[in-house]
Amino acid sequence: MDKLLYERELHGAGYKYVCGVDEVGRGPLAGPVVCAAVIMPTDDIIEGIDDSKKLSAKKREALSGLILKKAVAYAICRVDPEIIDEINILEATKLCMKNAVESLKIKPDFVLTDGNMTLDISLPQKSIVKGDSLSYSIGAASIAAKVYRDALMDEYDAEYPAYAFAKNKGYGTAVHIKAIKEAGICPVHRKSFTKKWH
Repeated sequence: MDKLLYERELHGAGYKYVCGVDEVGRGPLAGPVVCAAVIMPTDDIIEGIDDSKKLSAKKREALSGLILKKAVAYAICRVDPEIIDEINILEATKLCMKNAVESLKIKPDFVLTDGNMTLDISLPQKSIVKGDSLSYSIGAASIAAKVYRDALMDEYDAEYPAYAFAKNKGYGTAVHIKAIKEAGICPVHRKSFTKKWH
């Protein structure tokens, strides 16, 4: 399968800078939603780019280093739990993606987003369901976002050790839910996601 199909088609149509955007962390009970926007060169391909969920943590970290080094431009943004609680996770994800695109040092000519998202941006865009598996640029963005967010959750683990964030990355595992029931929530929890346990 050609993961550069979308990018090559867009280049052929005259779009020079094609940006891939993806998010990580829509489902967790704690921590921010994180989005990455990347413009990747298509003449110097990194092997192994795929949906970040299909890769081991070690592989993701190695690939993320290469992606950030080779990217023509990249930006990683986050929207924190307070905002998620205020505007809901879908709107927070769209805001995060928009911020990432608008933070790129080089303005893209076309934006590819993962899933089914229409962003409030003035640039031409296309959303691709399962884009992180089908598009090289979106796959690269998914890896960069995941590695950034996982590192952040590891930092929160040191700050709030009761919740095992280093292991669960904020997702609602049995251990995490038990900790919420026993210790209540901490400042990085999403109140709108944890209502039923505290």
